[in-house]
Amino acid sequence: METRDASISRRSLLRGAALAAVMVPLGVSLASCAGPSGSGGGNAGGGTKSADNPFGVAANSKVDAVIFDGGYGVDYVENAAKIMGGNKKLDGATAKISPSTKIAQELQPRFVGGNPPDLIDNSGANSIGWNTILDQLEDLSDVLESNNLEGTKISDTLYGGVKDPGTFDGKFVAINYFMTVFGLWYSASLFEKDGYKVPTSWQDLKDLGAAAKAKGKYLFVWGKEAATYYQTLVIDSAVIQSGDDVRLPLENLKENCWSHPTLQAILTILYDLIQAGYMKPGGSGTQFTQAQSQWSLDEAALLYPSGSWIENEMKKQTADGFKMMGIPELPLDDKQTTPKGTMRAEAGEPFIVPTKAKNAAGGKELLRTMLSKDAATWTSQQKFAPTIVKGTVPDDAFGSTALASQIKMLDAAGDNVFTIKSTNLYGMNSDQLPIWNSFLDGKMTVDEITKQLQALVDKVRNDSSVKKIEIK
Repeated sequence: METRDASISRRSLLRGAALAAVMVPLGVSLASCAGPSGSGGGNAGGGTKSADNPFGVAANSKVDAVIFDGGYGVDYVENAAKIMGGNKKLDGATAKISPSTKIAQELQPRFVGGNPPDLIDNSGANSIGWNTILDQLEDLSDVLESNNLEGTKISDTLYGGVKDPGTFDGKFVAINYFMTVFGLWYSASLFEKDGYKVPTSWQDLKDLGAAAKAKGKYLFVWGKEAATYYQTLVIDSAVIQSGDDVRLPLENLKENCWSHPTLQAILTILYDLIQAGYMKPGGSGTQFTQAQSQWSLDEAALLYPSGSWIENEMKKQTADGFKMMGIPELPLDDKQTTPKGTMRAEAGEPFIVPTKAKNAAGGKELLRTMLSKDAATWTSQQKFAPTIVKGTVPDDAFGSTALASQIKMLDAAGDNVFTIKSTNLYGMNSDQLPIWNSFLDGKMTVDEITKQLQALVDKVRNDSSVKKIEIK
């Protein structure tokens, strides 16, 4: 899944606390197989460094890239590889792009053997756990300090906060390429036709659920592999309402973190919505893209919580004239402590360069090419999703209402964005899924889900074999 994994698209379940990818077992460490960052044999690249070849890629060298084949596919990296292959300043350097849906299973043996690929998109339900490979990855700060193909310093061309999700223990090891916006998605045309009001807080959802029920529709729908999308919604909404007072205890695995009053208030409203029959039943037995099509194609539900990959993921299963739009996840009420417009928006789809890669310089060069204006614009146009490169989406958003709404949300939020790391970092999603499926099925109370989610947090916190990383 990733759930997003194998046939299930990546963007579908990774990004978020609720999307946390299933990781390598936490007790397994690959750390003993690698030296410190910078000690690998391929970092110099073998070529002469220059403004046009900042990492010293050798002439006619080959780049081995393994890319997660999920909701975004791999063609956006293939396009960048074509651009790199045509760059005469690199003297014939080329890249081979290999798709994969099982990153950990296929690449763990290569890390252990000391011959990892030069560039990896560490995504999907089968991604490699960050806490197992941090000391085997290149620091990628030099990529952001280099100039793009247009001659502008890359760090000056990116959205704010893009380094945060790829930084662990102060080391910047992953460039997350897509700017993922988390929100509630809806059909503007359906809302206009039936006269529904777009909600502004959780307090609006009971009335909206009743209005949907009067029209023979549901407020929400879910699928079994994506049940934790609702965990993402609950957590993000609570952070929007109460800021770091909620976020930091969750991120740092504190005792009773799930008992925070804001989380409890939101969980209680969600419970009431479920008990009122506003959640379409049967989701725990429904494949998640099938459930999503009940929303996007059948228009059986009004709202769906997801990351911004949703449009691309469902483009073949969306009703004509749907006019997909997004709004930030909702605060509890009008007393939120964060600035208006605060939202969860984070760079996603993490690209890494192993220290022991044969051609680490080439891996960085392919990343530099992906961050060029031409490559980023092509990607946004094809995937209806913003990359971390600003200014590559025109005002008409290539005809995508969903993409236009994403840019609007990002512009409104400015620097008031946050990310959630702990679920992905510690691989908790697989254990959280059955809990959330039961809750959404109406078979669990707020007290019960709180105890079970807290028990998972406590289990990780008390496991001495799991390396803990402080999140600020």
